[in-house]
Amino acid sequence: MTEEEIKTTTVAETAEASAPKSKATKKGKRIVNAGAVHIQATFNNTIISVTDKTGGVLSASSAGANGFRGSKKGTAFAAGVAAEKALEIAKKNHALNSVDVYVSGIGLGRDAAIRAISTVGIKIDSITDVTPIAHGGVRPKGERKP
Repeated sequence: MTEEEIKTTTVAETAEASAPKSKATKKGKRIVNAGAVHIQATFNNTIISVTDKTGGVLSASSAGANGFRGSKKGTAFAAGVAAEKALEIAKKNHALNSVDVYVSGIGLGRDAAIRAISTVGIKIDSITDVTPIAHGGVRPKGERKP
């Protein structure tokens, strides 16, 4: 019996010695005082992304992720719920205080999402509309037609 115990302990010790040491240290929470909120408001859904100044996403939410289905995803109420959820997570986990807001799209949730940001208690520094505007494009290649 003693020889078996010796063999098992030596096998276990050699396995531990040969295994690479893994660094299982958990990253600390990032404290971000100022960030950006990107709102993409379409007719079918509203997507809210909360990022830091460099563009790293802190939290995100959408109307569909909050239980709204079908045509209800495009409503202003659903956009407000999505914005509150994303900003509460960012405020709780990353201590977010102030944001710049970038709004894209023509959906119903544009204004409701911005109002929801202020109700959560986060200061809005600026609001920028980054919706692309069509201008007819460039002239097509080829000879002009008479």
